[in-house]
Amino acid sequence: MTKLNAKLIVSDFDGTLITSDQQILPAVRESITQYVADGGIFAVCTGRILPSILPRVRSLGLNGLVAACQGTVIADIVSGKMLRCGGLTPEQTAEICAAIEGVKQSVNIYSGDYFYSDIPSDNQYLKIYENVIGVKSTHVDIPLSRFVLEKNIGCQKIASLCLASDRQKLYEYLSEKLAGKYDVTCSADVLVEVAPLGDTKGAAVEYLANYYGISLADTVAIGDNLNDLSMIEVAGHGVAVGNAVDELKAHSKFVTVTNNEGAVAQVIKQFGYCHD
Repeated sequence: MTKLNAKLIVSDFDGTLITSDQQILPAVRESITQYVADGGIFAVCTGRILPSILPRVRSLGLNGLVAACQGTVIADIVSGKMLRCGGLTPEQTAEICAAIEGVKQSVNIYSGDYFYSDIPSDNQYLKIYENVIGVKSTHVDIPLSRFVLEKNIGCQKIASLCLASDRQKLYEYLSEKLAGKYDVTCSADVLVEVAPLGDTKGAAVEYLANYYGISLADTVAIGDNLNDLSMIEVAGHGVAVGNAVDELKAHSKFVTVTNNEGAVAQVIKQFGYCHD
């Protein structure tokens, strides 16, 4: 009889579960399927919005819960029903937008199933981003800080799609300006994100563990970027993939192979099962 070690494995999606060209390796798919068949719970916790991640986790044959928007949203995979939905008020959203607009960087607002952007619809980088997440933006031609107040729109998170060379400077600026009020993080080389304070991936892992009645000591979290830090720290086994940023590796208990080498399959093999 197969005996499980970790009963809950939570994985980031982009840069962790999928390859650099957005694919799920057959070995990874097979490992997840077998782990679940053996009684384990496999969950995805991502920065993507719900309509972006639901088709992907459904294609894996997963049921149960998925965490989206950096953990702000937790939903049932099969029905799509939200069990938890945090968020920012229109006033908070406007404050964050104004901070980003003040340094002349782009703004994307993620509210429910939609995202609004001040980037022109024909921008090539926005088109690439839309193609990756599978959701098209709604362009807004006035400052989003004004738009959200006029339309009374709150959101689950805000992101700036920036040049890789600008990311660190923008991250440091927002971290200082919004310190103690919101959670500022990075999820990719070209994304700086702001979410409600406390609605982190770490909080999502705690929610999932409690929901399934599993001790945090029996959980594994896998990630590649700064937005994964909170769940890496809270899980019983925090694992960074080989392609992770150095800061995440420094805080992880283990570093495995890269996403392109089937990191999740390796983690399931190493931590998912008991080894005699």
